[in-house]
Amino acid sequence: MTENTPQVVKDRSLAAKVAAGDQGAFDAFFKEYFPRLFRFTLTRVDNNAELAEDIVQRTMCIVVRKMGSYRGEALLFTWLCQICRNETNAVFRERKLDLREDIPIEDHPAVQAALESVAADDGRPETARRREEIASFVRVTLEHLPTNYAQALELKYVQGHSVKEIAARLCVGEKAAESILTRARVAFKERFRAIWNIEPKLIVD
Repeated sequence: MTENTPQVVKDRSLAAKVAAGDQGAFDAFFKEYFPRLFRFTLTRVDNNAELAEDIVQRTMCIVVRKMGSYRGEALLFTWLCQICRNETNAVFRERKLDLREDIPIEDHPAVQAALESVAADDGRPETARRREEIASFVRVTLEHLPTNYAQALELKYVQGHSVKEIAARLCVGEKAAESILTRARVAFKERFRAIWNIEPKLIVD
């Protein structure tokens, strides 16, 4: 349950201001969430940037109309992602495209290994539920990070790239890549704690 987390309280306040027509709140909302939704969508449309932008723009139009219905039962970004998924499906149906099978980040081997270190698979239902919960926490936390931080962590901990390879992918020097990774680890832990009120002893230790 996320109803009483600081992030949800913040989300409710922002959503209420946007729904009330506060231009400053809308600008802050757009600046915060458009890039995240774009990255979220891009991975689901085979990195087709034009298609991803179209879907996110359509999603934002829907979200603005529906913002008054957000009640904080989930994080605002989670709520936005669900709307974006639905719009992605709609666009693919309209254009008669084959929708890529969504691969949640928690299904990647590196993340699974990290989850094993948090909750060993002892066959008990409560353990399985706990692992599912943690996997969801990890995915949502990564989606809340700045794009370059999330990308750096995914490249290292999900795809297993070296610092040299990460530097090349991010178009920066190796020292800069190391600095980004360091800041990304700190940001991940801080965001994880802020959203879930749980110490994140996984993935980025």
